[in-house]
Amino acid sequence: MSTERWERTKQILEDALRLPPERRSAFLDSACGSDTTLRSEIESLINAHEAAGSQFLDAPAVLDTTTGVPASRSGQSVGPYKILQEIGRGGMGVVYKAEDTRLHRFVALKFLPEDVSKNSLSLARFRREAQAASSLNHPHICTVHDIGQQGNAEYLVMELLEGETLAARLAKGALPPERVVQYGIEIADALDAAHRRGIVHRDLKPGNIFVTTRGECKVLDFGLAKLEEESSPDALTAAETRPEVLSSPGVAMGTVAYMSPEQARGEELDARTDIFSLGSVLYEMATGNLAFPGRTSAMVFKAILDETPKPPTQVNPLTPARLDEIVGKALEKDRDLRYQSAADLRTDLKRLKRESESERQAAASSARAPRWWRLAASVVLAGVLAAGGVYYGSHTTKPLTERDTIVLSDFANSTGEAIFDDTLKTALSVSLRQSPFLNVLSDGEVAKTLRLMTRTAGSKLTPDVARGLCQRAGSKAYITGAIGSLGSKYVLELKATNCQSDDMLAEEQVTAASKEKVLDALGEAASKLRGELGESLGTVQKFDVRLAQATTSSLEALKAYSLADRATPEDGSPSELSYHQRAIELDPNFAMGYEKIGEDYFILAELGRAREYFSKAFELREHVSEREKMVITSAYYLNVTGELEKAARTYQEWIENYPRDSGPRHNLGNVYAMRGQWEKAREAYGEGLRVSPNGGAHYNGLANSLIALQRFEEGRRIMYEAKARKLENAVSHNVLYGLAFVASDSSAMAEEHRWFAGQPDLENDGLALATDTEAYAGHLARARELTRRSVDSAIRADSKEIGAIWLENAALREAAFGNTEKARQAAGEGLKLAPDSQGVEDEAALAFAMAGDAPRADSIAKELNKNFPVDTQMQLLWLPAIQGQLALDRKHPADALNTLQAGAWMELGQIMFINNLSCLYPTYVRGEAYLSGGQGTAAAAEFQKILDHSGIVWNCWTGALAHLGVARANALQARTSKGADADAARVRALAAYKDFLTLWKDADPDIPIFMQAKAEYAKLRTLQ
Repeated sequence: MSTERWERTKQILEDALRLPPERRSAFLDSACGSDTTLRSEIESLINAHEAAGSQFLDAPAVLDTTTGVPASRSGQSVGPYKILQEIGRGGMGVVYKAEDTRLHRFVALKFLPEDVSKNSLSLARFRREAQAASSLNHPHICTVHDIGQQGNAEYLVMELLEGETLAARLAKGALPPERVVQYGIEIADALDAAHRRGIVHRDLKPGNIFVTTRGECKVLDFGLAKLEEESSPDALTAAETRPEVLSSPGVAMGTVAYMSPEQARGEELDARTDIFSLGSVLYEMATGNLAFPGRTSAMVFKAILDETPKPPTQVNPLTPARLDEIVGKALEKDRDLRYQSAADLRTDLKRLKRESESERQAAASSARAPRWWRLAASVVLAGVLAAGGVYYGSHTTKPLTERDTIVLSDFANSTGEAIFDDTLKTALSVSLRQSPFLNVLSDGEVAKTLRLMTRTAGSKLTPDVARGLCQRAGSKAYITGAIGSLGSKYVLELKATNCQSDDMLAEEQVTAASKEKVLDALGEAASKLRGELGESLGTVQKFDVRLAQATTSSLEALKAYSLADRATPEDGSPSELSYHQRAIELDPNFAMGYEKIGEDYFILAELGRAREYFSKAFELREHVSEREKMVITSAYYLNVTGELEKAARTYQEWIENYPRDSGPRHNLGNVYAMRGQWEKAREAYGEGLRVSPNGGAHYNGLANSLIALQRFEEGRRIMYEAKARKLENAVSHNVLYGLAFVASDSSAMAEEHRWFAGQPDLENDGLALATDTEAYAGHLARARELTRRSVDSAIRADSKEIGAIWLENAALREAAFGNTEKARQAAGEGLKLAPDSQGVEDEAALAFAMAGDAPRADSIAKELNKNFPVDTQMQLLWLPAIQGQLALDRKHPADALNTLQAGAWMELGQIMFINNLSCLYPTYVRGEAYLSGGQGTAAAAEFQKILDHSGIVWNCWTGALAHLGVARANALQARTSKGADADAARVRALAAYKDFLTLWKDADPDIPIFMQAKAEYAKLRTLQ
C-alpha cells in the first residue's frame, strides 16, 4: 500500500472508529465512494480493532500539536514528572506530555504498557532504545534525558518536540528540492553521529523522522537499534543480549518498505543498512512515492531485492538530476557498491546544495546585469554559433519559466461590436489559467499595482499601461490581444512581449469564420501561445478544454460575467452579484456563473443561498476547465455536503496539478481548522502565504490558527504585517478584535468597533462582537439591546441569515444564563427570519435543548441528520452536542457522555458562521454532563479546557461560564471527598467562584445563573 493510500485509509479508519456503529455505513459510503477495495480494507480493520478491543493504529511518540486528548494518567506524578496529557501511542508504548517539576520544562514520557513490560524481549528492546539514544547528543537526534520505573511500568524521558512527522508531511506530496536536500543532509548527519558510536538505527522511515516547527529534522526511536560494540555490558542481562533474541540474522526487523536488501534477507546488518533506508526516504521526499511499493509484504520484499525504482527526475521533473545519482548510489542492492558511510552521502548532498545555490545566484546576477551587457552577450553568442555552422532555433529556448508571471492587457477591438469588449480578455484568462505552467497575475495583484501607479483599480489596460504594470509588479511579460473583422470573418491576434526588454516572445494569429466561432479560435490561439512560451506539449494537451465548453457558448453571458470582474474592485459584491445573475439568465448552463454567485452569497454570509448555487455548479462541472472543476468540486464538498475529507482530497489534487496556486492551500487550511487540527491549518495557511505573499486571506487564516494555538504575539505580529501591507478587510478587523479581547485591550476593541460602524454592510458584525463582549461580562440588558441593533443592521444589509445567527447566539446565551423563555423566543425568531439555514438550525436546536424544549430540539435534530448525513461537522460536532444536551434534559448523563464521545476529537474545530472561532459547545455540554453524573474531577477538566483555549473561544459566553463550571466541579469534589482532599477541593472551588464573581462584578443582578452562583459561593464560605 502506498504512503498516500495508507494515510487516507488511516484517516478514514480513525474517523469511522469515532462514530457510533450505526453511523459508520453512511460515513464509509461517502468517504470511500466507488473504491470498494478501500472500503473492504477499512471494514476488515474495524473488525480487527473491535476483536482486539484496543487501539492499534501507529502514532508518533512525540507531541503533535494538532491533538491533545487527556489520558488516564493525566494529572499523575511519576517521580519528578507531572503528566499532563497523552500525545501519542504505538507498538512500543504510550507517550505523554509531562512537566519536569525540578527544571520547569516540558518533556515526553514514553511508557511501556505493563503487560509488555513483563515480556523480556520487549523490555530488552526498550532498555536498548534508552541506552542507544541516551549515548547520542546531536541536534538532529531526539534527546533522551532519563529512564525510570513506576510499579511494573518502565518509562523513558525524552525531549518534547512540536511539529509533525515526515510521514505526515509526505502525505501532502513531494517536498521542494531544496527541502529534500536540506533534510537529507540533517538525517545523514544524525546517522553519521550514531554510526560513529557503533549504533545502527535499523528502522529509519518517515514515521521515525520528525520535522519541527522550525523546519529542522530529528531522528526518533532507536527501539530497533543495534549496538555494534556494547559500551555498557551491564546494561542488559546475558539472556537479553543473546543475538537470537535481539538481532538474529534470520529475523527481519524494521518497517518493510524501507528495509535494505540484506535486512529483507535476514542477514547480519551494519551501518550501510541505514544508508539504504535513507535512500528510500530521499526518494519518497523527492517524488511523493514509495521507492518500493507493493500491496503485500511479499511484493515489497521482492521489489527491494529485485527491482530498481524509476529515477526521481522521471517522476518529478523538478528534481535536480544530480539527486538521481545520489539516490541511486544509496539504493544499490550490493552494499559494497553503496555509500560506505553516512558522511560520504552527506558530503554529496552538501555539494548538490552548494551547486544549486550557485545556480540560483548566477541566475539572479544575470537578471540584475545591465540590459546593454545582456544584448551584447546575445550578439556574441549568435556570432559564435553562426561561425561554427550551428543552427540555433527558437525551439531550443524557453521564453518563460514556471516562476515568471504575466499580465493580460485588454483586447483592442476594431470590429465596432461592443460584445467583444472585456469578453475576450476574460475568455483568454480562462484559457491561459488552464495551464499549470503559466502564471497569470491575479486580479487582486493587478488592482493593487494599479493603485500604486496612481490609477483606479478598474483602469483600462492598454498595451502601454499593461507594460508599465508588468514592470511595476515584477512580471516577465504582458500579452496583448486584438480582434478585427474581415468581411464576415474575424481575425484575432495574440502577442507576448517581454516588458523589461520589449522583445517579442511569441505571436499567434487565427481567423474565425463567424462570431459563433470566435471563442474556439481564441482558445486555439491561446493553446499554441502556451507552447511557444515554454510550456510542455504534454500539459498543453492535458489541460486544454475548448473555450466554449470551459466558459459559455453565449458571448452575451460571457460579457455579463466579464463585467462582474470589472465591477469587483469598484463596487463590491452586490454589483458583482447582479452581473453574475445576468450571466446565468443568458446561459442557464454556465457552470462558473453559478459558482461565482455561490461565492458572492458566501461573502455576504448568505450561506443557504450560496449552497443552492454551489450545488447547481457541481451538476454542471463537466462544462469547465480542469482547474475550475476543482474549484467547483471543492466548494461543493466543503459548503454543501460538508464532507471535509473529500474537500481536502480535492484541494490536495489541485495543489498537485497547480503547485503555484495559493487558493487551495488556504482552503485546505480552512478544512484543517474546521477539523480542529490547528497546527496543520497553520502550516497550510503558511504555505499559501509563501506562494502568494500578498494574499490577505492567508494572513487572516495564519493569524487565526496561531491565536487558536494560544500563540497570541505571533498572531498579532502577522496581523500588523498584513496591516502594513494594506491588506485589511472585514476578516482581518474581526481577527484584530479577537486579539484585543484576549489581551483585555478595551481601546483596541473600540477602535475595531468604529471600523465596522463605518461600513454599512458590515456594521452588524461589529455590533455582534460588542454584544458577545457585553454578555461575557454579565451585562445582559446591554447585550440584548446590541443584539436587536445587530439583527436590524443585518436585515438592512439584506443579510437575513446572518441576522438570524445573531438571534440564535442570543438564544443560546439566554438559555445558558437561565432565561429559558427568552431563549425559546429568540430561537423561534431566528428560524422565522432564515428558515432554510443550516447554521441557524444547528444553533436553534441546541438552544431549544438547553432551554428545555426537547420536542422542538429533537425534531430539528432529526431533520438535520436526515438532510446532512455525511456532513463532518454535523455528524461529529453539532448532533453530538444537541443529542447530549437532550440526554441531560432526560437526566441521563451517562447517555450524554456516550453521545458526545463520537466527536471529541474535532470539538476544537472552527465554526465558520460565527465571529469567534468556536464556543466549544460540545465541551461545555460534556462538562455539564460530568457535573450531573457526580464526576467532579472530569467536569473540572472539561471547563478548564475551555479556559485553556481562550484563543478559540474569545468572548463567547462559554468562556465566562467555564469559570463557574470549574467552581462547581471543585465544590462537588469537596462534597464527595474527605480530609485533605476535600479541603483542597474547597479552596480551589472558592478561588474559581471568586474568579467568576470578579468577572461579573457589575453584572445585571437578576440573571438566574448569577444569583445561583452568589448563593453557592456564600454557602461554601460558611463551610470553611
